[in-house]
Amino acid sequence: MTAPELQAKLTELLALPQESEWAEFKHNNSDPQMIGEYLSALSNSAAIDGRPVGYIVWGVEDGTRAVAGTTFKPRTQKGAGNEDLEPWLNKLLAPRVNFRIFEFEAGGKPVVLFEVQAANSAPVAFGGKRWVRVGSHKKPLGEHPERERQLWLLLSGPAQDWSAQVCPGATPADLDPAAVAFARQEYKKKHPALAAEVDGWDDVTFLNKAKVCINGQVTRTAVLLLGRNEAEHFLSPAVARISWVLKDEHGVEKDYQHFGPPLILAVDAVFARIRNLTYRYLPDATLFPTEVTQYDPWVLRETLHNCIAHQDYPRGGKINVVESPASLLFTNVGPFVPGTVEEVIVRDAPPEVYPNRFLAEAMVNLNMIDTIGSGIKRMFTRQRQRNFPMPDFELSEPGRVKVRLFGEVVDEKYTRMLKSRTDLTLLDVLALHKVQLGRPVSEDELRSLKAKKLVEGRRPNLIVSASVAAATETVVDYLKKRGIDKAYCQRMVVELLENQGQASRQDIDNLLLAKLSDALDDEQKRNFIKNLLQEMRRNQEVDVQGKGPAAVWKLSKHAGEAGS
Repeated sequence: MTAPELQAKLTELLALPQESEWAEFKHNNSDPQMIGEYLSALSNSAAIDGRPVGYIVWGVEDGTRAVAGTTFKPRTQKGAGNEDLEPWLNKLLAPRVNFRIFEFEAGGKPVVLFEVQAANSAPVAFGGKRWVRVGSHKKPLGEHPERERQLWLLLSGPAQDWSAQVCPGATPADLDPAAVAFARQEYKKKHPALAAEVDGWDDVTFLNKAKVCINGQVTRTAVLLLGRNEAEHFLSPAVARISWVLKDEHGVEKDYQHFGPPLILAVDAVFARIRNLTYRYLPDATLFPTEVTQYDPWVLRETLHNCIAHQDYPRGGKINVVESPASLLFTNVGPFVPGTVEEVIVRDAPPEVYPNRFLAEAMVNLNMIDTIGSGIKRMFTRQRQRNFPMPDFELSEPGRVKVRLFGEVVDEKYTRMLKSRTDLTLLDVLALHKVQLGRPVSEDELRSLKAKKLVEGRRPNLIVSASVAAATETVVDYLKKRGIDKAYCQRMVVELLENQGQASRQDIDNLLLAKLSDALDDEQKRNFIKNLLQEMRRNQEVDVQGKGPAAVWKLSKHAGEAGS
């Protein structure tokens, strides 16, 4: 920009509302890490706001917008490792976006302006972490899933799709013949009406028809799924790799192996390493055990194929499969675009956004995944039919999805209870699974669970109800979890004695018996109250005068001193 253009641009930016999310004003703060994070945030926010670029301006007071000048010198500022600032920032921004640096004077005072291009292929990260502006604040993008989904929706067109881009220099000769042959077989399974016709296609025609290549040009999708192992360099700096790690019961690593392209064949190679043992359990209290494999093969494939389809490849991460004696943990970098598992189950429809749309469509054509929206729901349904715990989707870490599959029935009695409760929906089972894991549940989930008498307590201290505990013979565990009862009952006793001065044991029983869990019989409830009063007496909170039915309880004269 020329000097007059810079002056005009500064005037334009100074006139913006305070909450503009694609412009930031600084006085002298020149921390390199901060600059990189703002470039990420402003690039992403500019895309959301439909702006071609975002701006950072130094030399302006943020609150008053007065031009105060700056001491920041971007041409001499250093990044980490004493590297010049501009190349250091460029190296850590992914995917690469252009930014320009301008130094000029306004009213005789030095001003610095950074102009950064709006995100155009994927949300922009700095040092592996994505940022966005929320009002006047810079926030991690993963903490704002609505904005993240909106951004992916804006960037998911064919021209912006990372997986649809052609790899310069790559040719069909860089694809693995065995992978292409396997892809043909799977394509015919997916499209049986075309089976005879497929046999007459040459490789290029087939790859175009399967939407793996574009007009005979090799795409990133083609290299990921069908490329020779040595062709992975066409994807750099992205990584196409699946790592399998075996750990013992103490979490100590015992073995590992890495798998690269072609990923369509790597999936079976990964499964060959997983020890899918035979598991025996007694359903319905019979004497004849049921034998099943620890993991349903379809669920395994669906989970790993989803990791491949939704991996955020520009971030340079890899897909991990960690095998422990009783579970498998799958992790991949990238957003969980539907937002929540419940959203997937309720809608039972394909998401509007696919970060790798071209890749996802190719995987559908090659019989790897299903885009009708039922894949995740089917995973839960199959696990329930096998009487195994629900898949555990851990989405608390922004920008990363973790899915754990359990390889054994954790509690056979609890499983039988679920099997007998035909009134429970899949969402109810999923919500009850969350309660057992100590995870938060929504207001709607809580309402349904309480209506069906499956949980007790208040959020966040929910526990499975007395009826569930009794049905599964976990009453002791239930009482341990329900630690709130003791403190609550103690407070009620103190309030009773404060209000009426003294109380008989019958008065106290009348106060508390109805409050105690239905998992206890009358004798257990009275013993609970007896033990409660004795503990309060030992803690010098209450005193008792007399014995038997004539005994009266009063607040101790030392009450309140024990904790002081």
